[in-house]
Amino acid sequence: MNNPATISFTLQGRERSARWSSANDVPPPPRIVTVDDALGADEAYRLAAAGTGMLFTGDYHNARQLLGAIARRIPDGSKAKPKRNAAVPTTAERFYKYRQARTQRARVLAMLLVPVEPGPLVALRRAPDVSKAWLNAFGPVAEPTVVSLQELLGAIGAQQWRATGLHVPALGAKIHPHYGTFAPVRGEYLDLVARAELPGTSRAFDIGTGTGVLAAILAQRGVGQVIGTDSQSRAVDCANATLEELGLSGGARAIVQDMFPAGRADVVVCNPPWLPGTPQTLLDYAVYDPKSAMLRAFLKGLPAHLSEGGQGWLVISDLAERLGLRTREQLLGWIEEAGLVVCGRDDTVPSHGRAADPTDPFHAERSAEVTSLWKLEAR
Repeated sequence: MNNPATISFTLQGRERSARWSSANDVPPPPRIVTVDDALGADEAYRLAAAGTGMLFTGDYHNARQLLGAIARRIPDGSKAKPKRNAAVPTTAERFYKYRQARTQRARVLAMLLVPVEPGPLVALRRAPDVSKAWLNAFGPVAEPTVVSLQELLGAIGAQQWRATGLHVPALGAKIHPHYGTFAPVRGEYLDLVARAELPGTSRAFDIGTGTGVLAAILAQRGVGQVIGTDSQSRAVDCANATLEELGLSGGARAIVQDMFPAGRADVVVCNPPWLPGTPQTLLDYAVYDPKSAMLRAFLKGLPAHLSEGGQGWLVISDLAERLGLRTREQLLGWIEEAGLVVCGRDDTVPSHGRAADPTDPFHAERSAEVTSLWKLEAR
């Protein structure tokens, strides 16, 4: 558990305390009240919107229904009427408002809490066995603990993903993403790496390896030594498990490292988060890159880690450009400032459901999105 805070609350007239658990490092609510099956949805939403945590003590399935009822009461902001004579917002402004609404929604939903006892087990009537999901997501429970139901459900869902696995056509095999590690559900960017001509097969680096899927593709293509790096230990554990399950761990491994490992490589691939923005959850770190920091760090450090004739492969979408969050000129400027030249580019279009969903508030931008593998060489 990342947050060792202790919370206090009153239960059956007695002061109690428990450990606060949040893998996302969300602080506990400043005020917590105990509630049960008698709590109505309107009152629950009022408390949650005011930032009051509600520790549920009734039936587990009722708690899930209450969470859904709270979610239905949260305004999504999409139906708000613009003020008279107000300027038409830019796409970037609309996206920022959308993100703010999503963040507020997450904060409200996080106010419904459930107790967890050593075992681990959820201390509610009719609660399912969550021990495997909990241990894989949060670790052992040695004392009474409280967690948001929303985060617990995320851990349960992640365990289902891990057990079932995700088939990756570019690998011809399944991988099993761990909790907090982004599942590569968008296969088009994997195909770009799988078909790009390799400048050499001695050594490759995969920066920000995540599940290890790109490292696995490079190893499967015959690169003799592949090193994946990630700043998150849970991602490194997942990547090494992926490589071992695929029988590739003899020549490929992942290590805990922020950006580049020591040495140089024929291929240095990076699929950074595609959108500038502040991550709010573990999974957000695979989507949002504050001020494009990882992208810029990759470009700046790349020349010092390329072998003679080696290439950097930047795998990135132009969605940030279409949303007005970054320009193509900025990207090309960062490439030039790093002492790099573009020696090739391979483009593809997305095949995921959101690109074809006309109800998505950013359907126009998503449907026009292009994902590219930029081949970069040192000048």
